[in-house]
Amino acid sequence: MFLRSVARAVPRSSALPSTAIRSYRSAPAPIACLNARPQAENKSIAPQQTRASSDHAISNPTLAGIEKRWETMPPQEQAELWMQLRDRMKVDWHQLTLQEKKAAYWIAFGPHGPRAQPPKGEGFKIAMKTLQLVAVSLVLFYAIHAFARPQPRTMTKEWQEATNEYAKRERTNPLHGISSEGYEGKGFVQSPPAEKS
Repeated sequence: MFLRSVARAVPRSSALPSTAIRSYRSAPAPIACLNARPQAENKSIAPQQTRASSDHAISNPTLAGIEKRWETMPPQEQAELWMQLRDRMKVDWHQLTLQEKKAAYWIAFGPHGPRAQPPKGEGFKIAMKTLQLVAVSLVLFYAIHAFARPQPRTMTKEWQEATNEYAKRERTNPLHGISSEGYEGKGFVQSPPAEKS
């Protein structure tokens, strides 16, 4: 047996790879098998880990008060219960008990996890924190302006009026700007007159 497999493998490995003959058989992509389990894993599942058959209903005590117990259940129990419900939902939904339907709906769409209701008073806390941060930014703004240098001389009304005259003389933006016909805007003037010192 060994000699036959070696005899078959030797000619293949000794032959030079040809670029003309290629195999277009696609290799299984890792993303295509996310839900698949390796064979060794399936054989070694302990009896206590096997899920209930989809033919039998889940007991009512297991599903009773699930809305109150769900958040406190360990993640492993949550996953097992959800898997049992998922297996049960594969059959005709008329065969599901009312408890199973309610539990499946609540687990899928109930207000828990990311859909949980915010705690009481959270909106007030957010509003207060926002007001605090706005107050801090205002204090910081006025503190910076209190210790800032005076405005440059180009930020006076007289300088900006002189800039308007220069722009008209040089015909700056003759289509829409200050040197166009019928222009009635303020031009470059945006500051109050200079303080007399």
